[in-house]
Amino acid sequence: MKQYLLSTFLLASVTIFAQAPKLEKDYNTVADKVIEWRRDIHQNPELGNREFKTAEKIANHLKSLGIEVQTGVAYTGVVGILKGNRPGKVIALRADIDALPVTERNDLPFKSTVTADFAGETVGVMHACGHDTHTAILMGVAEVLSKNKDKIKGTVKFIFQPSEEGAPEGEEGGAALMIKEGVLENPKVDAIFGLHINSQTPVGVIRYKSGGTMASSQRFVINVMGKQTHGSQPWGGVDPILISAKIIDGLQTIISRETKLIDEPAVITVGKITSGVRFNIIPESAEMIGTIRTLDYDMQKFINQRMMEMVPAIAKAFRGEATITIDNGTAITYNDPDLVVQMLPTMQRVAGMANVQTQKAITGAEDFSFFQEKVPGFFFFLGGMTPGTMESYPHHTPDFLIDDSGLLLGVKTLTEMSLDYLGK
Repeated sequence: MKQYLLSTFLLASVTIFAQAPKLEKDYNTVADKVIEWRRDIHQNPELGNREFKTAEKIANHLKSLGIEVQTGVAYTGVVGILKGNRPGKVIALRADIDALPVTERNDLPFKSTVTADFAGETVGVMHACGHDTHTAILMGVAEVLSKNKDKIKGTVKFIFQPSEEGAPEGEEGGAALMIKEGVLENPKVDAIFGLHINSQTPVGVIRYKSGGTMASSQRFVINVMGKQTHGSQPWGGVDPILISAKIIDGLQTIISRETKLIDEPAVITVGKITSGVRFNIIPESAEMIGTIRTLDYDMQKFINQRMMEMVPAIAKAFRGEATITIDNGTAITYNDPDLVVQMLPTMQRVAGMANVQTQKAITGAEDFSFFQEKVPGFFFFLGGMTPGTMESYPHHTPDFLIDDSGLLLGVKTLTEMSLDYLGK
């Protein structure tokens, strides 16, 4: 299997280098730069809405290429506008630039040792989701396209977006704020492309899905009220911890017994529960916070309705009270089917037919979805796992690793998709 994957990777590399001969010199020139940028950004990560040095690095690079630059968009976002030598449509390319409150655990020479304040605590900061690779890739695309304005029929808008992982408490941020501040206007965007590195997809492989690709994300908060009593006399009170356990159990039956999972997957997860101060006191209240993931809006509406009905009813059955609020996070990441059909031949030409693969929808969420609500969009996944690797680490973990030899394929794919879309 290892030999097969390595052979596949080598064949893909040969295929890639056989394509786009007119741009090959520019790709070769930028290849090492992309890796250098990625490693520098990885070593100096910044949390959402605080990406000051990252934004400065991006802006300086774009300005050096003669690209019109806007800074301070949605706090720390950077937007570059590159007009081709011929008139035409406007395409946007998006990369997210923020890191996560995760302490890195590996021996990389460019390992992050950065710490920052997050929700009142000092935490390690790490690019544990690969946004450093997205940023470096788009910087590379900008360099290649800026040298080939004669091939651009229209305009390319480079969107470097902060706070994809969520804005700090009490702040707006991310794609929604960029849209609110007009990032898709002046000039008006006709279509948008984005990619996400994947630590469990081999280098050289691109995966995609037409239609619903990533789930919508909602946040819910449940507050349970009971009656405090001594831990040795539970009959003297109403136990909110017991009620919370019953509510969690009930919520899972919405998924396992009431949701038609053969249509689309769905998830309800309670990620945090807070209650009590001492081992021998049954407390007065409990709070639960969690997430809902759906890939169909009718299914989302049904799940929300059942949660609103079930939570207070379960609490009442055990002599307590409970309230629930549900907040919308991200929308469904929806790849426009016509745009997918249009751009699939480009992806296959660049990566090789066998290396462009379809995949099932995933329950992770992406605020790229907000752009797709406004204009047709195509979001795909780029391999970042060393071929033949027996174990890879998931995103958002301290051991997360990316093989940066796969970044050039991202540069080539976004560049060629841009030129082909505008050319057509």
